[in-house]
Amino acid sequence: MSGRLVVCATPIGNLDDVTLRLLETLRTADVVACEDTRHTLGLLKRHGIRAPLVSYHEHNEAHRAPELIARIAAGETVALVTDAGMPLVSDPGHVLVRDVVAAGLRVEVLPGPSAVLTALVASALPADTWRFVGFLPRKAGELRELLAAARETLVAFESPHRAAASLAALAELDPARPVAVCRELTKLHEEIARGSAAELAARYAEAEPRGEVVLVVGPPPPQDVDLDAAIDALERLVVAGAKARPAAAVVAELTGAHANELYKGLLARK
Repeated sequence: MSGRLVVCATPIGNLDDVTLRLLETLRTADVVACEDTRHTLGLLKRHGIRAPLVSYHEHNEAHRAPELIARIAAGETVALVTDAGMPLVSDPGHVLVRDVVAAGLRVEVLPGPSAVLTALVASALPADTWRFVGFLPRKAGELRELLAAARETLVAFESPHRAAASLAALAELDPARPVAVCRELTKLHEEIARGSAAELAARYAEAEPRGEVVLVVGPPPPQDVDLDAAIDALERLVVAGAKARPAAAVVAELTGAHANELYKGLLARK
């Protein structure tokens, strides 16, 4: 049987948030590549699993990836995990997955826990259109640009030591913007604080949150959009040679209209 890389999502807090496929993969893998062997060992012990572990993190992935690829090419199964959630999502793993694919070897992904999706749903903010931005920009100018351009819900990881400063910056730029601070997700002291940027900035100015934090920033209030004028602008761009869908995205960003609505309006005119 040919070897494979199995990318495994692991619990973000509660160690019982595992799938049967994950447990079977960890039991049968020839090696488990993990961000922190001590952390992963705790998960394995919780479920009575013994498996050979090897470290794979941001500081050693450049030279560790070729070793793991050689094992996969020799027919072994390598399970890739990080300390929490899905590898590659603000965690190590991209180099290995990229190089395994480039080598023509098999990659399998096991779905599972995600702090991004858990926070998005728990926030009670719109989830039909959203964007994960990693960490919010530290510079006020970059943060202002991000908020000004965003028409969707934003999800970001944040250090508990930086959360109060980020909330204060959000409140200064748009005090009424809806925000959720999702702390210690799935753990014993899980907390979801919802309110305006100004309200949450005031709350956490007094005492910074503890533990792991995910910030969810809602979209701005709907704008009054002249849809016909926006479609006119899109039509002119297309006549000038632009592709319809990318042009619709640009017009949507500038006018506040929805790109899909603009695109459908353009098709209706033909």
